[in-house]
Formats: sequence, structure tokens, C-alpha cells
Amino acid sequence: MAAMAASLEGSGFEVYLRSRDGIESALTLASNSEEQHRPALESAAFALEIFQVAYRCDCLVFNMNGRVPDDGGAFLAAVAFALGKPVVLYKRDHRTKLYGNDNAMISGLSFDFAPVREPAKLPGEVARAIGRSRETCCERASMTPLVELNAELGRVVWESLQRFKAPGSNAKARDLCDELTAACEASEAFRLRTA
Repeated sequence: MAAMAASLEGSGFEVYLRSRDGIESALTLASNSEEQHRPALESAAFALEIFQVAYRCDCLVFNMNGRVPDDGGAFLAAVAFALGKPVVLYKRDHRTKLYGNDNAMISGLSFDFAPVREPAKLPGEVARAIGRSRETCCERASMTPLVELNAELGRVVWESLQRFKAPGSNAKARDLCDELTAACEASEAFRLRTA
């Protein structure tokens, strides 16, 4: 994933990489000392991913390597597809559950059902997918209220992370954990989940 991100960034794309830019990069969700915060932090992590796809993403690259695609990646690719965002599939691994074929319910998330197989071609395919998306007559889909509530919570989470990671910030992981928990507890998205 890091190599894919580096390739895209080297071609001028801004990349959000969950392992580097998400909540996991700032604190450990499963830490025993933060167990009481776990439901809020899981909600914050989910909302952040929805925000990234809904508001900051022009194209989602879905890494399909592995015998079956990653379930979280498949979910986010489906969200992008439902919102009218282009999805580029990337796969160098030839293992599948379907005798060498990918599940059409996953490969159909892209324009042409075909994954990019060469790393060097990924930036060009992303640019092509974004251009193709802009050229089509399809409008971006509106968000359902629950998606929008989570995306708005995700915006708050993103802003908190940016402050936490800012150069010169002396905030501790515990401070971020407390801030994210308070933000979640104040959000309608979290209240709906825990009611």
C-alpha cells in the first residue's frame, strides 16, 4: 500500500493512506488503557473513512491482492461507487476463490471490470478514471442522511488528527483519544449507533 501511495504521490496525486494518515497512525484502538473509549474510537475511525471517500476523494484505488479482497476495502469501494466516484482496481495477485476470476460484484465497481496489474500504470489509470468520470453525464450521487452524519463526524475527526500531527504539537495520544471520544459523543451519528 505504501508503495502504491508513493507511486501516486510521485505523479502529483494527494493520497490518503489509512495506515499512515488515519486514526491508527496516531493511537492504538485496542489499547487496554483506552478500552472505555473503544466504541467512540471505532466510530471515529469509521466516520473518518466515510469522510475521506465522500468529501476528499476524486478516485478510490482498491487493492484487491489476496485470495479474497479485503472486506473494509470492498466496503469503501462500494461507498465510492454509490457516491459516483471512480474506482480503480489494483491486483498483481492471481489467487481467487473463483478459479482465476474475480467476483463481478467487486470488479464491476470499476469502469471496465479490469484491474491494473502493473504498478507503473497505476497513476495513469487513476488519471484516466478521474477524467472519464468527469466526462460522463452521470452526476455525483447525494448522500443518505446516515452517510452524511458519519461524513460530518469524519470531518471533525480529520481536523482533530491534523492538529494532533501538526509540527510543534505537544499533544499526547491520550489527548487525542479524549478529544475524539468527546466529538463522537456529541455527534448524532454516534448517538444513533449507541441508542
